[in-house]
Amino acid sequence: MPIVVDVDVMLARRKMAVGTLAERVGITPANLAVLKNGRAKAVRFSTLEALCEVLDCQPGDLLRWEPDPSEP
Repeated sequence: MPIVVDVDVMLARRKMAVGTLAERVGITPANLAVLKNGRAKAVRFSTLEALCEVLDCQPGDLLRWEPDPSEP
């Protein structure tokens, strides 16, 4: 998938544990892991907003687009 989720990068920059982030955002650690590992098909704006608030970042710090190398 050409959308890459960089939650783990922001977690490392903020020196925050996954469980702590999940608790502060109000989602389960399992759902955060799905998002963090790039297996999520969608993300709610309310979740994205909460992630940005807790991590003190912009949506572009968490999501980026990379072209699919298999497509011409």
